[in-house]
Amino acid sequence: MAVAQHTEPASGSLVGRVAIVTGAGSRGTGIGNGRAAAILLARRGARVLLLDAQMEAALETQRWIDAEGGTSLALEANVAEPAQCCAAVAHAAETWGRVDILVNNVGVGGPAGNAVEVDIEAWDRALRINVSSMMLMAKYAIPHMRRQGAGSIVNIASVAGLIGGTPALLYPTSKGAVVNMTRAMAAHHGTEGIRVNCVAPGMVHTPMVADRMTPEVREQRRKRSLLHTEGSGWDVGHAVVYLASDEARWVTGVILPVDAGATAGTLSPDLKADAPST
Repeated sequence: MAVAQHTEPASGSLVGRVAIVTGAGSRGTGIGNGRAAAILLARRGARVLLLDAQMEAALETQRWIDAEGGTSLALEANVAEPAQCCAAVAHAAETWGRVDILVNNVGVGGPAGNAVEVDIEAWDRALRINVSSMMLMAKYAIPHMRRQGAGSIVNIASVAGLIGGTPALLYPTSKGAVVNMTRAMAAHHGTEGIRVNCVAPGMVHTPMVADRMTPEVREQRRKRSLLHTEGSGWDVGHAVVYLASDEARWVTGVILPVDAGATAGTLSPDLKADAPST
């Protein structure tokens, strides 16, 4: 009978790896999902190409990484445009010789309204940003990963893509597309050594939502999770780094909610009554 070979635990180090993060900036000096992921990847030793449509936002992330002694490079790019995606991936490969990790983080809320109300042109633009950009970045990154025989792609979706129920039709539709695109890409590229996974954040508090949220709404959001705690971009970033690293070497096609249990359900009144007081 064959005996399983003993192996050492995988390392979480990303030294020698090259990562590309789209939407790597944040509004102002805050910490959004892309900025957090980029900083944490750099802390693990990765060299990170920081892509953002707003150059100053990407440069702020670069300044943060520089201050910690990491290696990164900011580049302005609209990842809804194929030529700019191709150029960005080529820039990473020419600068550092390889591409190991792709974090597809760009996304917008998109137009409001249901199927009857939604603006068709706005719908098309938002789908190109939220869904097609991820396909485009993967299109140009995967050939580099193939040559290396390994790679990791992490797509950022949303719990809205798992449960729906939001006022607008576009946002949950596009995030649901990212969820199943992740599974399809994982099936296509697994035998090439390329893992493809997805993080689905819940209602984390990031600069994108902070400026249109009252204290009352923020408190309501906090209470809508099983943990009754508020999440941040750092929580999403830690999940991204795990999936990008060899610690997740046997993980592909996974949709990982980072939502304090919001998609698991709500705490029933009976359980609340039995909970110990503090």
